Amino acid sequence: MKNIIMLCAIGLFTAYAGAQELSAFRAGFPPSVLNSANRAANDSTNMDTVKVYHLKEVVVTATRSEKDPADVGRSVTVMTQDQMRNSIYNNVAELLSQQEGLYIVGTGQNPGMFQSIFTRGAGSNQTTLMVDEVRITDPSGVNNALDLSELSFAGSDRIEIVRGSHSTLYGSSAIGGVVSIFTEKNRKPGLNTDVELRTGTFGSGTSTFSENMLLNYTDPFGFYVNGVINNSNTKGLDATVDTVTNPNVFKHRDKDGFDKRDVIGKIGFKNDLLDVYAAYKNTDQKTDIDKGAYTDDDNYTVDFKRNLFTYGAAYKISNDVYLKYLGGYSHMKRVAVDDSSVIDNSGNTDHTYFDGTWKGSMSTNEIQANVRQKGFEGVFGGGYYKESMTSQTYFYSRSSFGVFESKTNLDTLNLNASTKNFFAHVDFNGSLVHDDFSRMALALGLRLNDHNAYGTNLTYEINPSLRINDHSLLYASYSTGFNAPSLYQLYAPDNYYTSSITRGNKNLKPEKSASYELGLKQSISNGISLAVAYFNTEVEDAIENVYLWDKNIGIDTLGSDWMRDDFKGDTYLNVGKQTKSGVEFTLNSRISDKLSFSGNFSLVSGKLTYDPSNIDTSQTGGNHVQVYSNGAFITKQVESLGLVRRPNTVNLSLTYMPIDRLSLRTDVRYVDSRSDIYYESKLGPYGALGTAPVADYTIVDLSTKYNLDAHFSIAGRMENIFDTKYSEINGFTTRGRGVYFSLKYNGQSF
Repeated sequence: MKNIIMLCAIGLFTAYAGAQELSAFRAGFPPSVLNSANRAANDSTNMDTVKVYHLKEVVVTATRSEKDPADVGRSVTVMTQDQMRNSIYNNVAELLSQQEGLYIVGTGQNPGMFQSIFTRGAGSNQTTLMVDEVRITDPSGVNNALDLSELSFAGSDRIEIVRGSHSTLYGSSAIGGVVSIFTEKNRKPGLNTDVELRTGTFGSGTSTFSENMLLNYTDPFGFYVNGVINNSNTKGLDATVDTVTNPNVFKHRDKDGFDKRDVIGKIGFKNDLLDVYAAYKNTDQKTDIDKGAYTDDDNYTVDFKRNLFTYGAAYKISNDVYLKYLGGYSHMKRVAVDDSSVIDNSGNTDHTYFDGTWKGSMSTNEIQANVRQKGFEGVFGGGYYKESMTSQTYFYSRSSFGVFESKTNLDTLNLNASTKNFFAHVDFNGSLVHDDFSRMALALGLRLNDHNAYGTNLTYEINPSLRINDHSLLYASYSTGFNAPSLYQLYAPDNYYTSSITRGNKNLKPEKSASYELGLKQSISNGISLAVAYFNTEVEDAIENVYLWDKNIGIDTLGSDWMRDDFKGDTYLNVGKQTKSGVEFTLNSRISDKLSFSGNFSLVSGKLTYDPSNIDTSQTGGNHVQVYSNGAFITKQVESLGLVRRPNTVNLSLTYMPIDRLSLRTDVRYVDSRSDIYYESKLGPYGALGTAPVADYTIVDLSTKYNLDAHFSIAGRMENIFDTKYSEINGFTTRGRGVYFSLKYNGQSF
């Protein structure tokens, strides 16, 4: 915490210094020049090349209609295409992790490691991720959470982040927030070309190479076609930490690589009245993984493929009314193969083999109408969402006791779920009553969901705001949200041989949240702005995996008799409540034409509460219930303080442009100490997950970009310049000092 305060103090001091320098900078200019500069400074700043241009910024995700972020009574961030182009981050997750309120596990680890997003302390499956306004999930996963390593910058136009519950507009999982990626549409008429080559290294024997190319043709009447290919090949680190120091112990450790390819095609037509498009994206990636924390595996690979189709149409009936249709279909397949591993110098193996195939699909179709009048904006719509999954696994083992084989196949179960929804979101401005009240606004939202498994549920939002003056917006919000149980949690057929209780629970209810937020957006002076927000979220009916133990055996004596099998299997239950609260602060300071500073910090805390009165005894058979995530037996109300993998964070960035063609940037990231999970054999007869502390760390990066001419640019980045040793997850390695270079070409011909 001392480090957080110190870093925040540095940021505030830099902002103060920036204000002083800006005042000195303005002193020597006549009013006409200053007025022009003032108007430019009030617009959002985007980077075309290195030189700064000021463009109007809009956000769509917050209200499903175009709006200036400064006028939105929620915490929002827009990352433009130029910001993505000028960064030299390896993937989307690294860029997102620099934003307040977001912590992404896996960004500093070996490339290809699973990347999980935690927004405002919400779980990894409680943030909605979208591409072209279509929700993207992993229906075959245990909790439906998406692996962010799948996402790339290829073909992206901008990324929008809206923090806080947004289930009213986007349905399931939008408890922590929404991250929406918009792909590029038309450009200037003619043939446009972007080509980028990247290379780098981040440790001994490591390397990464990537090639990215975009071709866009736009005709003068609005027709366009895009083609994008992005390919990367990485020779990585050994993904797990080696703790074996005995030289007599056999080790056959390997380094873990990652290969990824994205192919994108998009065709459309856009003018002042009509916007129609259809897009296809194929993602194909292969990752070398290990068995688990501290445990290497030399023959374990995961192949992942996704085909994503998105399509839509919008028609502007008048300046006040337009209609919009959005649709998408996704099919993904994950194949894991763990072949036998060598276990001694003679070449003997462990005689085990595993393979598994998981498939999932989702489809969505929505229609909405946007209506705008003086003092009123409304969005009304409805949609249908469906997802399905299946899996097959095979395990083989041969030992002195004989051969053991195990097979599972869910193909015949036809596992699927569907949701119908109707939603409305309206923004009232005080000018609807009288112009004297134009500084006041009120947003209201309502959504009705009908899920084929658990039935109907309702979410709503109340969001008043007050523009104190031209530079200050004070807002508050109260919103409810929900997160539907995954197909696996609902229908997994596995059961223990002594019990008929299945792992899946068809009676699961959705996780339901209630959130409130208070915030202020302030423009202090030209070039300096800040935003601060306080939030609190409670999630009822939290879904947990639990162990079941024989109700006729005392808890203290469970597992004490090896002749007796006390275990009754495991299942999923709505058993608890999660409470999360925190503060976010963001500061942006354009100190001068050559120097700018930005910084943010996020503080988050939380607790878990379990109550036996919440237990569905029809699913447990009245047996003892032990929560796997912390080992607690729910015999009375249990409270657990702290949330794993939800640290406080600070991000600071200073950019200096000595000349128009050159930019120099320093980034500092601080991650506070936090808890991580590990398997603890002493927690109950079969063990459960315990927690262990993970130390805080500070990472410093340096980057630069130079424009050779109007089309060519080169960039470089030194990551973790002090080669700081740190952990994101106990037992897994993180990247040390790394050096990356890129060469880009942007051109146009008519």
